[in-house]
Amino acid sequence: MHMKLIRLIRLNKLKAFTLAELLVVLVIVGILILLSLPSLMPLISKTKALEAQLQLEHVYTLEKRYFYLHSKYSEDLKAIDFEHAKLVTEDGAANYQITIAEVSANGFKATATAIVDFDGDGTFDQWEINQDKKLVQVVKD
Repeated sequence: MHMKLIRLIRLNKLKAFTLAELLVVLVIVGILILLSLPSLMPLISKTKALEAQLQLEHVYTLEKRYFYLHSKYSEDLKAIDFEHAKLVTEDGAANYQITIAEVSANGFKATATAIVDFDGDGTFDQWEINQDKKLVQVVKD
């Protein structure tokens, strides 16, 4: 009876990978990722810059609305009802600090400055928008 049990276990044995085989595959995948990372950095920076562009376009819309109601632009983000998302330095998701840089009787300029150096070169990405909805990248990371 003991032999029958051993044969039954051998027949029902599942084929699987060994731990060593799995580790070799993980090492190879890691090396491939490290090799492709430098070519992906510009794409990552572009994607993160989209956050700045969208936030500044939102600030533009809020400033225009404020201007139509009060006949002037505001220098206060809270006054235009802009709620800044938590920054990544504060355990949030936002990579850009949004500010109103200047306000005049007939114009404004809002900026989005990266708080993270995306490619590690020491420069921080910066975008700005004005009352004419001219969105430009001032400093390229």
